[in-house]
Formats: sequence, structure tokens, C-alpha cells
Amino acid sequence: MGHHKSKSPRYPKSHLMAASGIAAALSIFLLVIPTTEVEAKKTLVQLELQDLQLDNSKSALSEELDALISETVTINSPLEMTSTSESLSTAASPEVIQTGLTLQPQQTDAVVQPVSEWSSVTVTPGDTLSILFQNAGLSANTLHSVISSSKEAKAFTRLRAGQELEFKLDDNGELLGMRSQRNSLETIRIDRDGDNYAFSKDVIEPDTRTRFANGSIDSSLFVAAQNAGLSHNLTMQMANIFGYDVDFAREIRRGDNFEVLFEEKHVDDQRVGSGNILAARFTNRGRTFTAVRYTDSSGNSSYYRADGTSMRKAFIRTPVEFARISSRFNPNRRHPVLNKIRAHNGVDYAAATGTPIRATGDGRVVHVGRKGGYGNTVVIKHGQTYQTLYAHMSRYANGIRSGSNVAQGQVIGYVGMTGLATGPHLHYEFQVSGRHVDPLSVKLPASDPIAQSERTKFMALSNQMMASLDQQGGTQLAQLDE
Repeated sequence: MGHHKSKSPRYPKSHLMAASGIAAALSIFLLVIPTTEVEAKKTLVQLELQDLQLDNSKSALSEELDALISETVTINSPLEMTSTSESLSTAASPEVIQTGLTLQPQQTDAVVQPVSEWSSVTVTPGDTLSILFQNAGLSANTLHSVISSSKEAKAFTRLRAGQELEFKLDDNGELLGMRSQRNSLETIRIDRDGDNYAFSKDVIEPDTRTRFANGSIDSSLFVAAQNAGLSHNLTMQMANIFGYDVDFAREIRRGDNFEVLFEEKHVDDQRVGSGNILAARFTNRGRTFTAVRYTDSSGNSSYYRADGTSMRKAFIRTPVEFARISSRFNPNRRHPVLNKIRAHNGVDYAAATGTPIRATGDGRVVHVGRKGGYGNTVVIKHGQTYQTLYAHMSRYANGIRSGSNVAQGQVIGYVGMTGLATGPHLHYEFQVSGRHVDPLSVKLPASDPIAQSERTKFMALSNQMMASLDQQGGTQLAQLDE
């Protein structure tokens, strides 16, 4: 088999001329492709132009832009700034093409969002501080350091659903601070102090304003007070103030009415709580009772009638607040358990098991323990003349023991049905000189009136308060007439 020598291909002259043209075009194309350095400068220009959007001054933007371009590239064609929010345009000169500079439209609606130093979590039912620390990526050792840093720091463990807790962490995810607003007036906080944590508390001092409210009782005191804008706390204050003259368990009637001047606390224009009742009038079954709060020269505050006589008696009428009377004083009553005539020497107040029972007067405890059909019983002696008995308790209050002294209104035990009882109630007895009397009708001894040295100052305040009640009540009536 013979070997043939290969020959270079021959192309027509027209083909060679075409190839030469392609090569020339490719060379020109390569010349106009921007180099890496120019491409980098192009990117720099674009980024800097976007940053300049944050400057709202048109002249400042123009100066910075001109300086930036002169340092980066040389553009022979003029730049025209149509608006700070519009794109920059230039004539398509060869110099511009060779730089590869492309000016992007500016976006003026770009907003730089600041990074918050604090992150917030909302406490949900079942959450504990330990769970919240775990969710925040904080260790048990950090939790222990926070809680053990001070007695006050333990307030962070008392969480409630809906409460906001804020954390501040460093770059390593370690706790720098923690804070929480406990109420509208108080914010507690923990901050890292070296290797320890320091507790602090910010308390806003509210403005105190005087407000007026009045109402007429249709179904109950609480409903009428609520309709008048009184809080539960103020309603209880009013009931306690007039509790020496009015038996709220049995003497409230439809048409009874009240007028109250009280303190209301504000932060700016937001109501954040209530303070003390300053003055009040309560009309019960046609009889009107008055009360004025007075602070004497020693700083002691108490309520007196408008004439300066004491609101406080040696005994309050009812040992269980707002309970229902289920059985009255009756020397000839037939006993519901024994089914035979046995004197009922007291009053029974039906109430739920666990309802607090209060001492009706200052005195000394002479008996605590079981007492036959009375069940769990407390007996208090008040001086040489008076003695009270409280029976069928479910349990005694802490600290109540024979020989201990108690103050009027102090909780001494809780309603139950120990002994001979068909349901939970308090059996209450009142003795005068060893003789049982009806607690609901006995005339109660009064405490001392306003001190003579304080009387002039008190009467000036009392007259002012009664005039304010008259004026406020008259203003509201006038508004209703309109």
C-alpha cells in the first residue's frame, strides 16, 4: 500500500479575506472589553453611587459624585443631573465605552434599618424563666448567676402570661442585660457588672388627681360602684369606712346612694390606679353617714365623721365581709341537726369554705381549738366587758394561739363546717358581761373623737370636703338636666 504526503488545504482568496476581517474585528472587540482593574472601578462607582442616596442634599450629592468620578475614570462627555431621584445620563463617547462605566438609576426609597440591641419575648402560660433562658440560648449557669445576684433579682422569676421580657446579648451570645415592665409604673432590670449582675428598678411617680363619683344602688353595691367608675379596691374602701354604721350583709336597700371624692393616679393622660378615699357620703334607708380622711400632726391617718366624731367603733358589725345571713339570733330555735329546741345564741353567716374571718374588735385570744358542736373555734376577750366567739372554722390563721393579741379586722381563721354544721358557715356570738346578746342589734361602743388639738385644722378640711361633694354633685345634676 503506498503512502501519500498530506498537503495544506487551499482556501479561496475570498475566504482568506473574510478570515482576516474576523480577526481584525476580534482584535477591536478585545480592545473595548474592560480590563479587570476597570471592572473593579466600575463596581466601586456603582456601590458608592447607591450609598450617596442617603444624602438628601442635591448639591452635596453632585460634588461627591464629581469627585468620585474624577478619581476613578475620565469622562469627556458632560454629566447631566436631572434629579436626585433620577438616573445619571451621559453621551455615548468612545472614552465612556472604553471604561465600561455603567451608571445605575438611583433608588431613593431605600431605608437602612437599625439593628435593635434588645430582643423581646412574650410570656405564655407555663413559661418559666428557665425556659425563656433556654429559648434565648442562655445557659443554666447564667440563670443561676442572675437569680442569686440579689434578693430583688428573684422578682424576674414571678412571671405572668402576657408579660414582656427583653434580653440584651453580646457578640458571643452572653447576657448583657434583661428588663421587664411589671406594671405601668415599675420596670425592673438586670445588667452585667463585671463577673456579676446588678439589679435596678425604675419607678415612675404618677400624678395624683382628685375625682368625684356617685351612684344609686339598684341591685348591689358592687354593681352600682362599678357603674359609677369605682374600682374594686375603692368599693372595698368605702364598705370598710362605713362598715361601723352600715351592715352591708343585710341593710342595703334599693335607692341607697353614695358620693365619693377619691385620689386617682395618672401617668401623662393615662389612668394607672387609684389612691385613698378623701371624703364620702353614704345614704342608707334614709340616713346619711359622712366620712372625711384626716392625717394628724403625727402622720397617722384615719376617717372621722364630718363633725369630728369617730367613724371607728370598738367593734365592727360583721366578721365576714358581704356574707349572707343564714340564721339569726334566736333563744328558742330548733337545732337543725339535733332536732330539738336549743337556743341559737349568735348569728350564722353562710359563705364559701376558706372565706376569711376577721376579729370584730381588738382583744386577746382566750381559746383556740375544738369546742364540742362548735368545731374549730376561736374565742376573743375584749377588755373586761366584751367577748366574741367564732365557730365551725375550716382552719386557723397563722399566729393565732391562746394568749396572743389581735387587732380589729385581723384575719383569725377561715370559714368551714367543722362540728355540728350542715354547710359551710361562720357561727358568731357576742357577749356583754357574760350574757349573750344579738350581734346585729347590740349598741356598739364608740372610739375617741378627733383630738382637741387637731379639731380646728380638721374642721377646716371637713367643711372644704363637704362643700366639694355638694358642688360636684350639683354640677352632675345640672349636666343631667341639660
